[in-house]
Amino acid sequence: MKVMVVGNGGREHTIAWKLAQSDEVEQVICVPGNGGTALENKCKNKSLSEGTYVSIAKEENCSMVVIGPENPLADGLADEFWAEEIPAVGPKKAAAQLEASKDLAKEFMSKYGVACAKSKTFTDENEALAYIEEQGAPIVIKADGLAAGKGVIVAQTLEDARLAVKELMEENKVGDAGKKLVIEEYLRGTEVSILAAVSVTPEHATDGTACIIPFVSARDHKRLEEGAKGPNTGGMGAVAPVDDFTPAIQEQFKKNILEPTLKGLIAEGYDYRGFIFFGLMLTPDGPKCLEYNVRLGDPETQAVLPLMDFDFAKMCKAIAEGTLSTFDFKWKKGYSVAPVAVSGGYPNIYKKGIQISIDENPLKETGAKLFIAGAIEDRRRDRRPASAIPSLITSGGRVLACSAQGETFTQAWNDAYKALACIKFSGMYYRKDIGLPGAAESN
Repeated sequence: MKVMVVGNGGREHTIAWKLAQSDEVEQVICVPGNGGTALENKCKNKSLSEGTYVSIAKEENCSMVVIGPENPLADGLADEFWAEEIPAVGPKKAAAQLEASKDLAKEFMSKYGVACAKSKTFTDENEALAYIEEQGAPIVIKADGLAAGKGVIVAQTLEDARLAVKELMEENKVGDAGKKLVIEEYLRGTEVSILAAVSVTPEHATDGTACIIPFVSARDHKRLEEGAKGPNTGGMGAVAPVDDFTPAIQEQFKKNILEPTLKGLIAEGYDYRGFIFFGLMLTPDGPKCLEYNVRLGDPETQAVLPLMDFDFAKMCKAIAEGTLSTFDFKWKKGYSVAPVAVSGGYPNIYKKGIQISIDENPLKETGAKLFIAGAIEDRRRDRRPASAIPSLITSGGRVLACSAQGETFTQAWNDAYKALACIKFSGMYYRKDIGLPGAAESN
């Protein structure tokens, strides 16, 4: 079969790579894809200038579509595919609002008893400021809508909190996403990411087949600088699994977060066939849910998917067909480490179009896999010999991740960083402590 992957980031490159490993997959059509998917085995890129997502899927005779990013899901792309009888892995529009609106997500958590931080929602700036004064700092300010990772501010002081409200509501820092704010209590602990497969439909809600199956635990490192310092980013690297997500905590997560979430998805009548991301805080009172994402996390995907010891394409089919509850999940033993290399100046202003140099033979010796995020093929023929292997130039802030696996964390970590040493581009920056003690944020 042919499978379409919607999106152009590192998550989508990883998904395409994993799908291509299946004997059942003839070709992966990446729309629009990136420089990594362009060179990936059994993959090809298609531009949206060639048609819509649905028309391209029809033209290519795709039997299934996997939707990567949140914006198309929130806009109802999964609904469009299903309307044309093309199975789509990704929740329909109504369920996708669990990420598109933090206010709706908090109402859902409260309604179904999901363990989470206490919060209150505001559309009036003065009322929001008065509530902050009443609650004190530290406190968390969240834009209600999708803001590409820029809508959450952890304010350590009242002054920082006031500034955050002003920037979001008055200065429109994230546009319409900040017209409504969710102000949340500050939780103390360490963050953990749980990615999971979901298969819930109104038709299967009452026969025991609706399910959420969690993957191995992971941890993203959001701060730009080592020691969890500097500004927030889209993610500077991830590791999986994390040892502090113990069996006891897993059981608390299942009882107090996962099961109530599943109950809520069923009760709301959602058609949710795709993935869910639980952003957790491991607090002294047990794990609390910080947020839902209605897709796989990035860069967690680059760490988690290589540990899968099963056919990813078959799992996606099981999600779409409603047979996920009987799918056999197997995981490789060991650890995965995936540090991210970014453009100089990120997450603020950075240059694009910078040539990327890859020392291929030493890279192969590490066994690590290079997942491209913000890079495209260099088509400037005058810049390289005509016979040269296709090369890449930067096109975004987060450029790539080097994902390595090992029986021990140390082995995986060493191989990942040996692999990064094989990559060079002007202004390239990466943290050298992903997964090490003190590298993760702890409140």
